[in-house]
Amino acid sequence: MNLNSHETPTKLPSSSYKGVVPQHNGRWGAQIYERHRRVWLGTFSNENSAARAYDVAARRFRGSDAITNLSFLTETNPDEVSELSFLSAHSQTEIVDMLRKHTYYEELKNSRRNQLLGRSVNGRRNESRSERELLFYKMVTPSDVGKLNRLVIPKQHAEKHFPLKVEGGAGGGEVESDNKGMLMNFEDGEGKVWRFRYSYWNSSQSYVLTKGWNPFVKEKGLNPGDVVSFWKCFDGPEITQFLIDCKIVNGEAAMGLMEASSSDQNPPLLQMEGLDQNDDNGGIRLFGVNISRGSSSSSSRNC
Repeated sequence: MNLNSHETPTKLPSSSYKGVVPQHNGRWGAQIYERHRRVWLGTFSNENSAARAYDVAARRFRGSDAITNLSFLTETNPDEVSELSFLSAHSQTEIVDMLRKHTYYEELKNSRRNQLLGRSVNGRRNESRSERELLFYKMVTPSDVGKLNRLVIPKQHAEKHFPLKVEGGAGGGEVESDNKGMLMNFEDGEGKVWRFRYSYWNSSQSYVLTKGWNPFVKEKGLNPGDVVSFWKCFDGPEITQFLIDCKIVNGEAAMGLMEASSSDQNPPLLQMEGLDQNDDNGGIRLFGVNISRGSSSSSSRNC
């Protein structure tokens, strides 16, 4: 036995694609250099996927004339034109983030769909909607707006409005292969589109909105006792967009909302103006329904 012998490290196979590097776990990484700085684009299950990720980044960093691995985008093909528009409408950081999270093609698909519906490339609506319908609302808890970066969707509403196949989940759905959930887009009252990952957590047996939730909480200034509402919008007979809105509730009105939220079902809706200002008697009105009584100092405002 030769005590001085040692195993020679296995040499990883190189890639013929630009910007693609092999990983020790059998996956493939993608990277691009910008001003002598390496920008990591993520890891992918196969070499072609990594090459496509590099191509996307190259087009955003270096324009439509960038040298790519698999294909060129032209201004004669409508789909390719829409992708060029999508790339120009997002910053380099945003495109890199999509590639790392493997959401680029889903975001591109949503962008194309928005353009067909008369919205701008970033999802903001160009025309007023014809009809909308409230799905449900929730008074957010301390954990919903804390460091967990998640909003728990009540089970009855999740399974009714956002059905999701889960692995042995409480909803009795079919098995989902990757169990990662799905991305969902919600447009707020200002026309800004928010993207959340919607999934089922086996550990707590709950449906949650995760990635993307914290930025929404921070921008809207949500605190425990505030109200988040979910809507669906119609352009004709089909649902075209989910909407999200929120109301900031102060003072004793928040305590009234907490008591009202203990019920399994929302109060009946008389109208759909959202959470109104205090009524003349000091109560708080949610979607046109008086659900609490508070002091005259209690107030609410739109997000």
